[in-house]
Amino acid sequence: MDPLFDRINVRDLLSGHDLSDPSTPLSTPDLRLIISRLESHSLHIKSKVRSYLLSHREDFASLFSQCNDAVFKTSEISDNVSGILSLISDRPIDVEIRKLVDEIGRTTKEAREKREMLGLLKIIVGICERLEGARSAFSDGRLRFAAEEVKELKKALRIGDEEEGEPIVYGLLRKQWADLFDEMQDLFSKFMENAVRFEQDSRTIRVKYKLCVDKMDGIELHTVMEAMDVAGILDYSLAKAADLIIKHAITPAVSYGSPAMFAEDVNQGSKGISETVLKILPSQDCKIVDVDGDAIYARVIQVIKFIFKHICFENGSWIRSFGRLTWPRISDIIISKFLSKVVPEDASKLVDFQKIVKCTSEFEFSLKEMMFISASDGKDYRLSSFSENVEVHFAFRKKTEILGKARNSLLQCDFSLPQRKKQILGKARNHSFNVDFSLPQVGPLLKNDGMAINSSNQVVDLIFSSERCVVSKAASQLMELVHQTLQDVCLSSARVALEFYHAVRDAILLYEAVIPVKLERQLDGINQVAILMYNDCLFLSQEILGLAFEYRTDFPDSIKEHAVFADMAPRFHLMAEEILQRQIRIVIFNLREAVFILEKVHIIWEPLLRPSTYKRSMCMVLESVFSRITKDILLLDDLAAEETLQLQRLIHMMLDNLSSLLKSLISAFDSNAKSEEDTSRPIDDLIPSLRKIRKLGELLDMPLKSITSAWESGELMSCGFTILELKDFIRAIFADSTLRKECIWRIENL
Repeated sequence: MDPLFDRINVRDLLSGHDLSDPSTPLSTPDLRLIISRLESHSLHIKSKVRSYLLSHREDFASLFSQCNDAVFKTSEISDNVSGILSLISDRPIDVEIRKLVDEIGRTTKEAREKREMLGLLKIIVGICERLEGARSAFSDGRLRFAAEEVKELKKALRIGDEEEGEPIVYGLLRKQWADLFDEMQDLFSKFMENAVRFEQDSRTIRVKYKLCVDKMDGIELHTVMEAMDVAGILDYSLAKAADLIIKHAITPAVSYGSPAMFAEDVNQGSKGISETVLKILPSQDCKIVDVDGDAIYARVIQVIKFIFKHICFENGSWIRSFGRLTWPRISDIIISKFLSKVVPEDASKLVDFQKIVKCTSEFEFSLKEMMFISASDGKDYRLSSFSENVEVHFAFRKKTEILGKARNSLLQCDFSLPQRKKQILGKARNHSFNVDFSLPQVGPLLKNDGMAINSSNQVVDLIFSSERCVVSKAASQLMELVHQTLQDVCLSSARVALEFYHAVRDAILLYEAVIPVKLERQLDGINQVAILMYNDCLFLSQEILGLAFEYRTDFPDSIKEHAVFADMAPRFHLMAEEILQRQIRIVIFNLREAVFILEKVHIIWEPLLRPSTYKRSMCMVLESVFSRITKDILLLDDLAAEETLQLQRLIHMMLDNLSSLLKSLISAFDSNAKSEEDTSRPIDDLIPSLRKIRKLGELLDMPLKSITSAWESGELMSCGFTILELKDFIRAIFADSTLRKECIWRIENL
């Protein structure tokens, strides 16, 4: 049949024509020929189709029969569906089916819940029975079984892993378990208290193997240890026994001055060993000091072996638990009572300390073999770490000593004035502080010639100045300590030198932290404490700047780059200037207060008093003020050039502020005076110290020869100056020289 469906090309039906060109038109004969041939071809196709159908007649008959059956069945199904639909529409069976399905679901759910509840009840009953069984086992002395039950019940009740929404009964069961666990801990604690005891009278640690607690008699110590291990409360139950052994055995064993000795004794009964005893005996020779630690470590090993053998029964897990419980405290005791006491005080003795390092390492190795400390945990090797880092401990100890000395120097001295100053300033307020700013007790302190009359080390040279100054004993002792420490820095190893360097910095900064606080009240007044602090800070700032130049070349190479002192010098220089400026402000304030009081008196008295009374009273007041100021200035025994100019400015400022008051006196004295110059003489006569303080203001910047000439001319004597006052004034202002000696001689021999 396939050839019947092939495409027919009309041009193939033609012959004898040139059909190479598709655009060539067909003629009428060609068309007739095509029609004729198509009809022939059609007949041929029909013939073939007929023959095909005849040859497959049975196949086509079967196909038509199947189609007829399919049509019949489709009609039957349609009828059935119509019947079902009519039934459904008449009665709602789907609702009944849904109700039936819901009821089946509820019944199934209830049955499942009842099965789960029954299972839960069985579990709860089982747990309750096991709790009662464990409690009963404790009472019967079956400690291991009871401990195993408690451990299993902990997992069953998920202790420590509670969840929200759990049945309330689980909380009740956990509470029962917790009560049972507490009872178990208390019981095991009682067993251990009964097993390990210390007898004070005989100084004996006694370990019993047959125990009796709460009517339970004959319980083996080994059984108790096993039960505690199973229950996981070995650390808790051994705590009191560990405290007892550390207090009464380990501590005496490590005592560096008077160590104890130990003796073991085993009491053998009819049924075996009943108890063991560790006797603590005083040392036969308390004068022998074990500097290498061999005997100390041997005694500690003896105690730990006693524990290992007679309490832990040579069980590695038990002795490890005991070690975790006690080793941190034992190592602290050994460090505090032995190792820290044998840390060398001198760097030259560090080599000898290596024997202790070796002995300590062997001691910890012995403990590791007994499994008392861990073989893998580096934290357990605390003694070796301490002894191997002895340089650090040595440096730390020396640093502590240095800072302690510096602090004591700043705090433990008595502040007092020299006897000569006390007589001069007898009415000055006397404050008592812990810092020593005491001055030499006799004679003048310092002159501008740069030489002290006495040899006190409180008179110091300033490195970057040609002058000298008086400092407090605290400052001089502090710098002496600093120089001693820096000399040690030059001779020490890098680690020690670095600690010493930091100690020096901290010691210097202690002055800044301590002294201003201790002397805060004195700084609010006019006194020599503030001036000594000024000198201290100036002295310290210059000394600090010189430290690097003096010692840096001899420092270990590793700290040369880190050793810096210059950063501290500006702090002390600034503090010195702040103290001085504060004193100047206080002085100016006080002077202004005095002037203000005088002006206030002038305003009140002048309008009310008779002119003569006012003049006499005011002159008495001014005479007292000027004479006291002049006297105090002349008592100053060391004045620098800047200080003399400051005093001169203060005198001029005072006189300027009192000008209105003086004018009022001039008016009261002679209302017909034409000028101030004409009235100066009667005022000077009424207030002699006014002439003296004016002349003193002039003397403060006069050359030495001019002062001598003024004395020789009688001018200074007429102003009220005495020979002693003038000599002291010259010594305070001018440095020692041939000229000064000559001028003083001329004044004395006039």
